[in-house]
Amino acid sequence: MSNPLLQAFFVGRATAEILTERLEFALTDALSELGKWDAEAREQMRSFTEEVMERANRAAEAAGAAQTTGYGEPSSASVDVQAMIDELRAEIATLRTELQRYRSGNSL
Repeated sequence: MSNPLLQAFFVGRATAEILTERLEFALTDALSELGKWDAEAREQMRSFTEEVMERANRAAEAAGAAQTTGYGEPSSASVDVQAMIDELRAEIATLRTELQRYRSGNSL
């Protein structure tokens, strides 16, 4: 090649082709690693979630067993929730009345 301008063109073209190929390989490798990392992260999250649910279920079963055997009462599923709420409201009303009496007695 005697023409330097023509030689510069071909050198530039070869440089661009090589850079494009290397960039393609680098991008492919990066995306592959990202895919692996994403799969591992999802697997770890699934494993973590399963372990949390297993422990929560064991704790709930243990609490249910302690509730029925520890206090001699039936499990919470068979307790009338509305009756319990009514009893708690009545206790709160009684406590408010007592608190008002106490405050009015100390304000003199």
